[in-house]
Amino acid sequence: MRVMIINLRQRLGRLGLIAFGLVLIALMAGPLRGPTEVLMAVMSGGNKLRPIYSVDTPDKKIAISFDACWGADLTRPILDILNKYDVRTTFFLVNIWIDDYPELVKTIVAEGHELGLHSTTHPDFVKLSEAQMEQELKDNYDAIVRVSGFKPILFRPPFGSYNNTMIQVCERMGIHAIQWDVDSLDWKDLSAVEIHRRVVNGVKPGSIVLFHNNGKHTAAALPGIIETLQGQGYEIVPISELIHLDNYYVDNNGVQRKKTPSPEPN
Repeated sequence: MRVMIINLRQRLGRLGLIAFGLVLIALMAGPLRGPTEVLMAVMSGGNKLRPIYSVDTPDKKIAISFDACWGADLTRPILDILNKYDVRTTFFLVNIWIDDYPELVKTIVAEGHELGLHSTTHPDFVKLSEAQMEQELKDNYDAIVRVSGFKPILFRPPFGSYNNTMIQVCERMGIHAIQWDVDSLDWKDLSAVEIHRRVVNGVKPGSIVLFHNNGKHTAAALPGIIETLQGQGYEIVPISELIHLDNYYVDNNGVQRKKTPSPEPN
């Protein structure tokens, strides 16, 4: 091996050897296709997996989403606003919330919104074993199906905490791991004006926006946010209608991209 490295250094020079090493890293990074994707794999450090933070799209299309972990007093007003503007979104639910508000879960689905997994007990997934991750997702899935009949295909990890194992478990179970690239910070009780400013200034085509179902000023901020974004030409859709459901990869920045076709052989 030492002789091989010396020979390579002599033949390629220092920069050539670096380039050779980068290609080896890219090849180990996985079955990405095309020179651009290989370069992105190299720059990403190779094997670090990421959930979907946003989507690469030329269309002015975004998704807004709500995590439901506690309380429901402010959820009905949010649903009324979404209905008023004919907007459909994604609600990520934990089992405690499902058990406490089963009728509201049914209502969310009946009004055209989709449901996503948010775990059974809201743990930090990085601290779980692979078997525990699977059980959290399975029990969460079963609870949503039992109460609403809806079959979720999305999962948002509690606290946004994840590792490679979590993403691999999701992939094996046919679930898409979802984060966000625009955080309203409504859980910090920001004012409606501050929430509006954060969201409107942060959104771009393909964005996924994070809200919470019981944020103190979320309902007050929503009408202005929706009106502004729709006035700018954005279409607001559920996350499953924004992301690619197959034939994709997620780059180092968490941007989901469609895979490029393999070049035809000469």
